[in-house]
This record gives sequence, structure tokens and C-alpha cells, in this order.
Amino acid sequence: MPAPASVLVLNSGSSSIKFGLFDILEAEPVLLCSGLLDEHEARPRLVVKSPAGQVLFDTRREPSDADSGHLFADVLGFIEDHFGQGCLGAVGHRVVHGGPDYAGPVELTEEITAKLEALTPLAPLHQPRCLAPVRTIRALQAALTQIACFDTAFHHGLAPPASRFAIPGRFEARGIRRYGFHGLSFEYVAGRLVDIAPELAARRTVIAHLGNGASLCALRAGRSVDTTMGLTPLDGLVMGTRCGTIDPGVLLYLQQHEKMSVEALQHLLYHESGLLGVSGISSDMRTLLASPEPAAREAIDLFTFRAAQEIAVMANTLQGLDCLVFTGGIGEHAKEIRGAIGERLAWLGVRIDAAANDAARERISGGDSAVEVLVIPTNEEITIARHCAALLGAQRSA
Repeated sequence: MPAPASVLVLNSGSSSIKFGLFDILEAEPVLLCSGLLDEHEARPRLVVKSPAGQVLFDTRREPSDADSGHLFADVLGFIEDHFGQGCLGAVGHRVVHGGPDYAGPVELTEEITAKLEALTPLAPLHQPRCLAPVRTIRALQAALTQIACFDTAFHHGLAPPASRFAIPGRFEARGIRRYGFHGLSFEYVAGRLVDIAPELAARRTVIAHLGNGASLCALRAGRSVDTTMGLTPLDGLVMGTRCGTIDPGVLLYLQQHEKMSVEALQHLLYHESGLLGVSGISSDMRTLLASPEPAAREAIDLFTFRAAQEIAVMANTLQGLDCLVFTGGIGEHAKEIRGAIGERLAWLGVRIDAAANDAARERISGGDSAVEVLVIPTNEEITIARHCAALLGAQRSA
């Protein structure tokens, strides 16, 4: 019987799930179709498109059907109808937190799924969303292999002092350390950098993944040596609704003097802060850039100030900076943000060419820039597909 030819990749967000179906029989996974499970609308919707953008399948479900696996059943049914029964070899999941134990992709047994669910306090906004489809698909097709690929894995080699908090060592022994996130994105961009500018790939590089979630990664010879997120995806840069780095005394004050509960504080930090909290208008950078309100400008200024500040911190870890890469929704599409961050880093020798930046060219640094500045679109889904193909291949060879 021929080996199954495809992997379904799920990338779960807060109210929607992006997915892609990849042929894994080639040396490099090939996208067959992509889609979106959108639970944000009143009637949850599934849309599947060809690589060229043609709509192949579009259906809605009643809200009462959304949590019972109907939409996932629709996805699996579509794949069988259009690509053949038995073509699906595995489902690959982006899982935000792998904790101290998982440095690479792993098949999701019941035991491992339970261990990952136990990490939910470290990523309360993300981990449940990443793992919920695992149990849904297991109920639909129990024999289907499911694989977790971790956002923390790329940073697994972080070492002291970059990996440490200045707290008693007994807590580090319990796993309280800096893990870092957005690793699937950073891994993809680091690989693309090798293809685009091999002369830069081995040098001192900072990748800025800027989106609703945002973080930086300092790379030396393509390996992560520092990053802005820590134990949780809450740390570091200003984000859409997350605060980023904050004085711990603020949290103590809010608990002790404002009498905020742990639950209320968690909701504040994850859902009411960041661009939304500062502007009072929106968490969407596109909305803020189009707004004439002073509060929108204040939020944008804080975003670029903190991003530039932390890029300088990453440069300090690297003892210099040769290459800066923008990626993520904001990094790829918001020329104003790239330009403002570049201006704040002029003292580091960063010069962004205005025309190249406006056109979102691959290389946007000016001829007099001491730092090469690039824009590289990320692709977490194909990174997951690669990991799944490698794991399945290793299992077949064993």
C-alpha cells in the first residue's frame, strides 16, 4: 500500500484556525490547498482555496455545531473527496509551548497531549486553542497520526545568562526560565535568509516578528541566542492586546491596592493592554495608522520605541548587528512601522531606503546602511509540514 501523500497543518489563532494541506512525497512539501476555520462570525465558516486563490469549498455551520467537530469533519471530508480516501498521512499542529521537555516535533499520544495541557498556565491564551483540535480530530479519526510542532523549540538551546531570571535557583529547577516563542516563524525566516543572502546567514542577525503577537530573535550563525519573550508569550514587545515587558511592581500594586483578582489581572494583561489599551481604539495596527486620533499615534510611538529598544538589546547580546529582518503581519506590510523603527536605530548605522521600503522590496536598506535590512514573509505552515514529513519518514525507516 503506498505511503499517505499529504499532511494537514493546523495553525490555531484566538478565533480562527488557518490550515494548509501539503503533498509530502516531494523533497519539499507542496501546498495543495489552504483555508480558514473562522469561528468569529455568528455562523462559523469554513473556506478552502487553491494555491492560486480559487475558492474550492465554502460552508457555514450553526453556532450550536461549532464545538462538536462538525467543521473539522467538513475539512477531513473535503480532503477525502478532492484528494482521495487514505491520502492524509497526519495532522500537524502548531503548539505554542513545549516546556522544558520538547525540543522538536513529537507524535501526540494521549500521555503527551495531557503533559502539554498541563502547560496551559504558561500560555493561557494559546495552549488550549492549539490543543483543542487534537482531541476533536482524535474523536473523528482515532487512527490518524497527529504531530505537535512547538514555537519554543527553536529557542531550546538558549543558555545562561539569556535563559535565566534573577530569582532563586530552586524555581529554575522547576522550569521557571525564559523559553521564547514564534520559533516556527523564526526557523522559516532563518532558512529563507540562507537562500536569499547566504553571506548574511552566518552573521549577527535580529529577526523582528511583528504582528498581533510580536517578538524578536537574535541569531548567531542561524541559531537563537536571545529573544524577547520569556516564560510566557506575554513578555517583551508591545503587542495587539498584550502589554509586553512591565514592572512587576505594577502587578503587585494592582493586586494589593486595586484589589484585582488573578483572573482579572490575567485578562487585563492578555486582552486589554498593548495597542488596544494605550490607544483605547483598536488592537489592529492598520486601524491605528489610519486614525487621526492622538491616542493612536501614542500607541504607535510606544510600539516602535519598544521595538527599537529591544533590537538594541538583541544587538548587545550579539555584540553588534549585521542584519535586521522584518516579518509577521506588521513587519511585512506596515512600511510606516519599518521606517519609524529604522529612524530610531540610525545611531546603530541602520539606514532604510524610502523608495524600497514603500515598495516593500526584499532588501530595503540604503546603500550607506551599516546594517542590511530585509523584509521576508514568514510561513509557519510549511515549517510544520517539513517537520511532519521528516518525522513520518523517520518512522517509516525505523
